[in-house]
Amino acid sequence: MDRYERLSTLLDLLGQRGKVDVDDLAEELTVSAATIRRDLDHLADQQLLTRTRGGAVTNNVAYDLPLRYKTARHAAEKERIGRGGAALVARGSVVGLNGGTTTTEVARALAVLPERNGADEPTLTVVTNALNIASELAVRPHVKIVVTGGVARPASFELSGPLATRVLDEITMDLVFLGVDAVDPALGAYAHHEGEASINRLMAGRARRIVVTADSSKLGGHAFARICATAEIDTLITDDAAPAEVVAAFEAEGVTVQLV
Repeated sequence: MDRYERLSTLLDLLGQRGKVDVDDLAEELTVSAATIRRDLDHLADQQLLTRTRGGAVTNNVAYDLPLRYKTARHAAEKERIGRGGAALVARGSVVGLNGGTTTTEVARALAVLPERNGADEPTLTVVTNALNIASELAVRPHVKIVVTGGVARPASFELSGPLATRVLDEITMDLVFLGVDAVDPALGAYAHHEGEASINRLMAGRARRIVVTADSSKLGGHAFARICATAEIDTLITDDAAPAEVVAAFEAEGVTVQLV
C-alpha cells in the first residue's frame, strides 16, 4: 500500500468509526506508529481531521475525501470505465460531466480520442460543473467547454447552488455521465452532499441519455441524497468485478450494464 492509498484508507476508517487510535491503525495497516502519526498530522494540516492525543477524530469534512486522495482508489478500474464512457460519445455530441474521479477519467479519455485530438475546431461540447475537468479540457481545441457556474466545493471541485442552475435551464445535452457515491438497483444513484445531488439531478434532467459511471465498490451502496431513480438510468458502466447478482438486478430494472 503506497502513501496515497494509506491516506485514503485512514480517512475511510475515520469516516466509519468517528475516531481512530494510532496503535490500532498501525497494527491494522501493518506500518509503524510513527508512520501513522505522520499521516494523521498531514491530514490534520489539510483540515481533513482533528488530531487528538493518541489518534484523531472526524471534523466536518472528513467524510468527503478530496480528489487528490481518491484518485489512488480503484485507479485502474476507473481508467477502463473512462475509456468505455468515451467510446459512447459520437462526433458533434453535447456531453455533460459532473465532478468526481471516475468522470474525470471519462474527460481524460475524451481529451485523447485519436480521431478528435489535433482538430483545429471543436468536435465535441462538454458541459460540466467540475472545475478540474474544465481546466483539463480547456486546452483541447477539439473540445468546447461550457461551465455551469455556482459556488465551488473544495472537497470535490464541483460547482453547486442556485447560480449553477441558470446555464442548465437554457440547454439540452445528448448524454450526461454521472459520477456517484453510490448506486443501487432498487434505490437509484446517490451523492453524499445534497447540493451536488441537486445540480447533478438537474444535469440528468437536461440530457437525452443518462450514463452512470461507477466502479464496483459503489454498487449496492447508499449515500445521503438521491440524484435520480434507477428507472432514469440508461446505462451503467462499471468494472468486471461487479457481482453477477447485482448486474442482473440492474438489468432487470431496464439498465444496460457495460462491464469493462
